Amino acid sequence: MYGKAFAPEYQGALTTLSVNSSLTEVLAAGTEQLRTAERAGRHGEAARSGLAVAEAHRRLGSIAEADRAWKASYRAARQAGDTAAMAWALWSGGTLARQRGAFALARRLLELAADLGERGGDVVVRGYSLAGLAETGRIQGDYEAVGRLHEQLLAEARRRGEARHTVWALEGIAQMHRNTGRHDTAYALFEEAAEIAARADDRRGHAWALRGLADVVSVRDGDTGRALALLSQAEESCRAMKLSSALAYNHKMRGNVLYRAGRYEEARGLYEQALAEFRTMSEPRGEALARLGLAKSLARLGRDRAETEAELADLARTLERLGLRHAREMVSRAQQELGTRAEAVR
Repeated sequence: MYGKAFAPEYQGALTTLSVNSSLTEVLAAGTEQLRTAERAGRHGEAARSGLAVAEAHRRLGSIAEADRAWKASYRAARQAGDTAAMAWALWSGGTLARQRGAFALARRLLELAADLGERGGDVVVRGYSLAGLAETGRIQGDYEAVGRLHEQLLAEARRRGEARHTVWALEGIAQMHRNTGRHDTAYALFEEAAEIAARADDRRGHAWALRGLADVVSVRDGDTGRALALLSQAEESCRAMKLSSALAYNHKMRGNVLYRAGRYEEARGLYEQALAEFRTMSEPRGEALARLGLAKSLARLGRDRAETEAELADLARTLERLGLRHAREMVSRAQQELGTRAEAVR
């Protein structure tokens, strides 16, 4: 049985904030508490308020501000001698590094966070840090290495009744199944994640689960209408909570759904929108995926073949440099399929 979802990254005086609080609300409250704590010389409270500030900036796509905030949170935690707060700051920094495509740095920071979390006796930050390591490996396409860790973290979250972490683990495992062609299993896991998130009032987790379901019903069932309806439902939560990254991925997925349906002009517009959003927040993985969708759409709309080939070759180099194995394979399939047949690339 799962209780209501909560946000353990909102700490100290900010524990009253909901997991569904808009990020602008979190940023305003966190900044106010941070200034109050700094004026009073309360380093522990400054560290914990600063963590919320860092996370709000990261999720809003304000990369430079997020980078400054997590580092300041870490320094304050160190001054306070608060090992658990140091771990949370490193978790935030590692998550930001992954978002920016700096995967080696992300792993380093998240490993340190997990270690400090264990030493500080905070099982939650340890679990979140291990989850971050698992997600980093999954995003890079290293499913063999992190599949078992995802399953372990899912079992731990279920045992503790942590709805939000259970939803995260289910979605990660579902995504790996979807990417390896096991669509029925992926659908069942995304569906379970959506149900748990809805009961626990976890709007962020619910929005990501709906996006996963939309992807599967588009690929497996060819049901464009239902897929778009699911994405519209997810977008409402993304906008209400100001989830910039999730919204950009929603738009990119809407482009995918339209592309598969042969609606290339509409898909082109969505990919262009998502590309601009990812560039604004300096998110290289999302940017590369949006570029890939845009390149495929333009090719179907009659773009010069040499230009398409050059774009895909550049994307392949970019993804190789970032270490995104699964996305690199997607480019390889696009290079092959666009050059051999005129039907939509799936």
